[in-house]
Amino acid sequence: MADDTRADAAEGAEADESLPMQAVVAEPVSAEAWAPFGWIPVADTDPADGSQRLEYAWADPHANIISHAPDEVAHRGTGLVCERMYRHDTHTQVLLALNGPSVIAVAPADSDPSTPTGSASVRAFRLETLQSVVLHRGTWHWGPFPLGAEPVLLFNVQGLGYARDNASVELGRNGPKLLVESPG
Repeated sequence: MADDTRADAAEGAEADESLPMQAVVAEPVSAEAWAPFGWIPVADTDPADGSQRLEYAWADPHANIISHAPDEVAHRGTGLVCERMYRHDTHTQVLLALNGPSVIAVAPADSDPSTPTGSASVRAFRLETLQSVVLHRGTWHWGPFPLGAEPVLLFNVQGLGYARDNASVELGRNGPKLLVESPG
């Protein structure tokens, strides 16, 4: 994910109002709601700690700090426009929001979010400062993108070779683009 969305930067432009949009309202992150897409790390004293494992098929786990800025995506009213989603089939990915708030959109690995049926499976979540999530291998994702004027900084653990494992689908060709909204 590190730089996967930069190629689609919209320079903070307003989205074309004539394009069909499907609204997705970002919900708070919870273990139950996030479960189809990955898991939420728990305290080391939690009995669930260690029940799920990070996977790196290429044995290339890598940690770094990445960021996404507000001008990397188009805006429509108070929402952010999701025009492309990404996935990594060889590894899980850990994201920890160092500042916030931000939003992330996700879809199950076995869906095609570029189709009308697949776009119905997309969910969005609001990440607050110091909230973390783990993406299952193959989970489609977009973001996290900031809800404010400052870039969101993310502690990121993913495969070092992610650029060779960075499949994407364009939304809006066979189904709607997504308008990710986050209430107050």
